[in-house]
Amino acid sequence: MVHQYKQGGYNIVIDVFSGAIHVVDEVAYDIIALFKTHSKEEVISILTEKYKESKGIEEKDVAECYGEVAALEKTGRLFAEDTFKPMANKLKEKTSNVVKALCLHVAHTCNLNCSYCFASQGRYSGERGLMSYETGKRALDFLIENSGTRRHLEVDFFGGEPLMNWDVVKRLVAYAREREKETGKEFRFTLTTNGMLIDDEVIEFSNREMSNVVLSLDGRKEVHDRFRVDFSGKGSWEKIVPKFQRFVEARGGKGYYMRGTFTHANPDFLEDIKQMLDLGFTELSMEPVVCAPNDPSALTDEDIVLVKKQYEELADLMLARRKEGRPFTFYHYMIDLTGGPCIYKRISGCGSGTEYMAVTPWGDLYPCHQFVGDESFKLGNVYDGVQNTARQNEFKQCNVYAHEECKNCWAKLYCSGGCAANAYHATGSVLGVYEPGCELFRKRMECAIYVEVAKAFES
Repeated sequence: MVHQYKQGGYNIVIDVFSGAIHVVDEVAYDIIALFKTHSKEEVISILTEKYKESKGIEEKDVAECYGEVAALEKTGRLFAEDTFKPMANKLKEKTSNVVKALCLHVAHTCNLNCSYCFASQGRYSGERGLMSYETGKRALDFLIENSGTRRHLEVDFFGGEPLMNWDVVKRLVAYAREREKETGKEFRFTLTTNGMLIDDEVIEFSNREMSNVVLSLDGRKEVHDRFRVDFSGKGSWEKIVPKFQRFVEARGGKGYYMRGTFTHANPDFLEDIKQMLDLGFTELSMEPVVCAPNDPSALTDEDIVLVKKQYEELADLMLARRKEGRPFTFYHYMIDLTGGPCIYKRISGCGSGTEYMAVTPWGDLYPCHQFVGDESFKLGNVYDGVQNTARQNEFKQCNVYAHEECKNCWAKLYCSGGCAANAYHATGSVLGVYEPGCELFRKRMECAIYVEVAKAFES
């Protein structure tokens, strides 16, 4: 399977199953497009006629280029066969009972009242509550006990707003550090916060113990304050931005992400990216809103057209600032064309419900944070383990080859089948697909690959 597109003056060809990326001239680009549907003689005739007068390209030139394309096919770098499909279920069976990461919902409450919040302002459609230290300890023990031979374990302190239960967060980190000595495991912690309760003590502790911090900022003040308000309706931008700046400066500008959400109110999200850059932030992420299609915040078809154009302009902005010596990172454009994820990850995805689970303040287990609150997805608890094996088995089946809609998609080994939560909320099945999300993902991947191609040629 091959995917071809043009961007920024480059003719880019992606060979899906070999992973090869080719940057070619116009003649080779056209040969590849015709290679599997026309004979060699037909291809040479068609393209000689097309290019002879306009570019002075002779039949022998086209024939020579055709031979080079044929050589790429012979060496497996073009039109490679899919050798991964037979592995899909076997690979997941080997690791589906090993847990490597937990999302600890230490607070099902929040000090902001964001209308677009998928978590119902931190309550997850249930009662407000804080995780006790004892429940958190048991969650960490559950992770250790179910991690098999894995040494590196990951824990995300999440909410609601986790800083509303900050003392428990600190105690749990201390407990995990003690367990590391006993077990030989190593914990990597992440903190996701809206910033309202950040102070010097939070900054100092986080910079010592948190491998990553995710800071919620939607960009422009008018955009951010439209949704991210307190319970009196007052926007939070002016309060959190100075705290975020202090936090990031203390971290040396590393190990963080400014994480924003764009909605129907700001499909021109590139302006929000620019605002973040003006504020001094360089590790950025802007995510499409997750909400019901009839929600006022939901992206429309017209919005998606604009968003795709914004992704292209964002790629060009990244390249321009790189030339100026002012680079920045965009989370969705992070891609390694020389290595990248192992084939297991490229087939099986995030591991929600198997390798990765969310834990509520009461110790209940869910496949991920986006399923919390839906009782039908409760897998069990940290005391008794996974009991709802029928539901977990659905997630064990999640791989890119389980989605019929992914069959002919060129991006499938980059997205690994997409988000199970988005699929479920769009189709009622974790094996469905969320098509608007697929459309945006494909555009992001084209732009990410274009950025890496341009960087390579500049170097």
